[in-house]
Amino acid sequence: MARSRSMAALALLVLASSALPASVAVTSPYVRPPPRATLSLPRDDDADGQTPQQVHISMVGPDKVRVSWITDDDAPATVDYGTSSGQYPFSATGNTTTYSYVLYHSGNIHDAVIGPLQPSTTYYYRCSASPSRELSFRTPPATLPFKFVIIGDLGQTGWTASTLKHIAAADYDMLLLPGDLSYADFVQSRWDSYGRLVEPLASARPWMVTQGNHEVEKLPLIEPKPFKAYNARWRMPYDYAAAAPPSGDNLYYSFDVAGGAVHVLMLGSYTDYGAGSAQLRWLRADLAALDRRSGRPAFVLALVHAPWYNSNEAHQGEGDAMRDAMEALLYGARVDAVFAGHVHAYERFKRVYAGKEDPCSPVYVTIGDGGNREGLADKYIDPQPTISAFREASFGHGRLEVVNATHALWTWHRNDDDEPVVADQVWINSLAANPACNRSKKKKM
Repeated sequence: MARSRSMAALALLVLASSALPASVAVTSPYVRPPPRATLSLPRDDDADGQTPQQVHISMVGPDKVRVSWITDDDAPATVDYGTSSGQYPFSATGNTTTYSYVLYHSGNIHDAVIGPLQPSTTYYYRCSASPSRELSFRTPPATLPFKFVIIGDLGQTGWTASTLKHIAAADYDMLLLPGDLSYADFVQSRWDSYGRLVEPLASARPWMVTQGNHEVEKLPLIEPKPFKAYNARWRMPYDYAAAAPPSGDNLYYSFDVAGGAVHVLMLGSYTDYGAGSAQLRWLRADLAALDRRSGRPAFVLALVHAPWYNSNEAHQGEGDAMRDAMEALLYGARVDAVFAGHVHAYERFKRVYAGKEDPCSPVYVTIGDGGNREGLADKYIDPQPTISAFREASFGHGRLEVVNATHALWTWHRNDDDEPVVADQVWINSLAANPACNRSKKKKM
């Protein structure tokens, strides 16, 4: 009975969405409330040097989780875990690293991979055998439906706190972040305060991230190696892949969720993507391993930092070179949606390829409005391009629920003061389920 009601509700929503004037371009007249200050997140002075802090998790394959955390002093890189609070029948030992940046020296950065784990199950865990801190997370489901939260350019301001509060109140399975995490901008202690800020959420659901321009942190002669803090603190599953070869680079990778029903590409806007580059070779191999005609995966998503389509005056053209290098590949593989950050505003485009509407191309979404300290990008190109469907300069977050093999519901929630308000919503249909897209054009690999 419950399933029947759910399917009936889905049918009504599809009918309702099909009645909306999707061809009408909208620039929202909403006026953003005043900016909020950067948060102050002091250390816990009562914690000793072995107390785990800045805990976050990420997925490694279909049934394993990487737990990452920091201690000030030497501590074992162990995670004890189980399905009952206070009982930890399983344990895993991982690795410990540190890094230095100018005069800054990090704490001990630990990570350990735990599993195999059961889907849709709550696990309780402790890091470094700490008796004072028990945390818990829920593993994602192995089948559809699957719920993502997507935010970009998060930072650590009062608006960030509002965004995180709204996300915490949602029921979701995984968070995707297309770059610009902490806005440390060379001040390494800001990475620590960011880790403390996001820990309540990042320790409870997998966070899958890719890099933005604020992660580069390269100083000529002094710190010539880019992404030092990002790579040390946010290790992603770049050395794991179910089908195609792993990427071998923490700046870009892919993974599957929901038993392979959804394939997610995390691409690197600030590492080489040109002809002959390692990233482009990997992407070609990754997409070649997909078989969209079989309906598995039902959806393919891609995340980049600098948007490939953008009608905001900010950062105009900065994603064009990457688009030139990769757009045909994503189009040929029938990628369903591409999410970007960088521009501090929200914008949803129609299905676009080579600058024109195309029913077999991805939906492009800019979601770089998590709450950063640089403020909003509130100046748009006028008139609004016909390929732009909805745009608004507000902080907020997005939710993508892949309901079944044919439909995903995208919703953007504006941070209206301290209340999440649905400001944009649209159904995204799977291109794998569209016979016209699968027979009319060959894959461009």
